[in-house]
Amino acid sequence: MTLYRKRRINPDVNKAALYAVVVNAVQIGVILVFAVYALSLEQGASASLMLIVVLGAAMAVWGAAIDIADALRTRRRERMIHGLQQTNDQMEALNQRLRAQRHDFLNHIQVVYSLLEMGESAEAADYLERVYDELRSVSKVLRTRVAAFNALLQVKSAACEERGIALELDIQSALDALAIPPWELCRVVANLLDNAMDAAQEAPSPRVRLRVRQELKGFVFSVANNGPAIPLDLRDRLTQPGVSTKGEGRGMGLSIVAGILDEYGGVLSFQSGPEQTVFTFTLPKAA
Repeated sequence: MTLYRKRRINPDVNKAALYAVVVNAVQIGVILVFAVYALSLEQGASASLMLIVVLGAAMAVWGAAIDIADALRTRRRERMIHGLQQTNDQMEALNQRLRAQRHDFLNHIQVVYSLLEMGESAEAADYLERVYDELRSVSKVLRTRVAAFNALLQVKSAACEERGIALELDIQSALDALAIPPWELCRVVANLLDNAMDAAQEAPSPRVRLRVRQELKGFVFSVANNGPAIPLDLRDRLTQPGVSTKGEGRGMGLSIVAGILDEYGGVLSFQSGPEQTVFTFTLPKAA
């Protein structure tokens, strides 16, 4: 009984919407076949009967089309809600770290002041250097005007540090006038960074680099890693669902990336060799 309740309270909206699309599409197909078949038998049927058949088929197709449109809208809204939830979690993590640094700031000042009073200038300088490194780890991700993107960079920076991966951030744009919602941009970059971290983990000195630059008509993002090259037999199929260098059935990240970029006018490309693999995508500016 408990399991049944949980399934009712937390339904899989994406799966339900997909089922609705498929069922209604099949329904439309069956209705059209029936209507064509009925019209082919018009010699033995009255005009009023044929009119009823045509009107009934048209109403059924119209209703099924509305259901399909509603299901697709529901999927888009569910995706947006999921993206907003992830963005909120990332921003909360960044906010907590900033609050912690603010809370510790006065303590750091007191420690440095005490060391200077005692004449321990070398100790004070060493202490300030450690504090500066900590502050720089946060300030280096606060480079754009997109708060959600900054929060994502903070989360991924912490993940790289935990996994022993050197992360280089080269952000040369404030990302003004993006033609893509922030949560969708975060989904794209997060998937590419996760894939890059997994690949770089296989290198002796794992490194990941994210570069962002602005051009006349849009933005260019590139995510590079120094992991092994992508196998030749997978390169033409990487954006297909279920295709992955980590094994069959695990490759959904690039499929999601390609779908989002296609929706917002972006283009994805990649280059892979023994030294590094680089995924690059472009996004247009908002009108």
